[in-house]
Amino acid sequence: MKAAPNNKKRMRGIITAVVCAMVGSALYAQQDPQFTQYMFDRMSVNSAVVGTEGNICATALLRQQWSGFDGAPKTGLINLQGPLTSINSGIGLSVYYDKLGQEKSTIARLHYSYHFKVGSQGIFSAGLYVGVTGRALGDNWLATDGVANDDAIPSVGTSASGFDMGGGLYYRSPKVWLGISSTQLPETDLPKVSIENKRHYYVQAGYNWALGGDKKYTIQPSFLIKSDGTSTQFDISALFLYDEMLWAGIGYRTEDAISPIIGYQYRFPKGTSMLRIGYSYDVTTSEIKNYSSGSHEILLSYCFTIAKPPSNERYYNPRFL
Repeated sequence: MKAAPNNKKRMRGIITAVVCAMVGSALYAQQDPQFTQYMFDRMSVNSAVVGTEGNICATALLRQQWSGFDGAPKTGLINLQGPLTSINSGIGLSVYYDKLGQEKSTIARLHYSYHFKVGSQGIFSAGLYVGVTGRALGDNWLATDGVANDDAIPSVGTSASGFDMGGGLYYRSPKVWLGISSTQLPETDLPKVSIENKRHYYVQAGYNWALGGDKKYTIQPSFLIKSDGTSTQFDISALFLYDEMLWAGIGYRTEDAISPIIGYQYRFPKGTSMLRIGYSYDVTTSEIKNYSSGSHEILLSYCFTIAKPPSNERYYNPRFL
């Protein structure tokens, strides 16, 4: 193990490790990355969402959590999804990158969903994913208790990966969406890095409440419940959408943060594609507020529809043959 230099930067590293351990144990035992703008990322934790909007979409989320000290979590996510209308299905891909102190995680998931039409405008779907979860540990550890050799702490960087699988159910209509899902079902053990991937459970729902008949003003409340079976965390949000273009709102995560959210979406003239940009700022409410100036999150999404070319039909009248 490397010796710990006695300087200010190393001390901040020690504080970071201690605070992250305290908060992680006191709150939700999170292994899947979390996002404040979860309402725009329903598919990464629920495969049944894939393709249900009928568009081809690419979404990116970047999150800098607990700004202000070394080793704070940094997370990136890219989602790609689209419908397979000929077989009433959807397919998608999610790729995460997450870094917290000496730990780095990379998660890749390939999603598939099958859709059932409900009524004239509703869709019920069932989905599953298969993927790989990779965990890596660095070698720049600090022995704050004076113990120079600890078998649980690697003296050199090490990594391991394992099989991942999950699934879910989802319902969507023009006004309501509701989903239930689970990730990391196999709970794959990675003894090389002393990490066991824990099974996670999710319930998410939202509602589009149009004020007036012209849909110029819409309120969009939503929630996300996350649990690993021993601890549970709630995200509750409400957005106000103006003219299907600008939104502003507020989110709350239990025992963690209050989050202002703003965004803008532009629908291109022909109406077959849309660009969406969003930003949220977490005002930390837990004990970590003494060390952090808050968390920043950026959303970028582009969706488009491939319009079918009009078919030319010819009719023949036997009178003119």
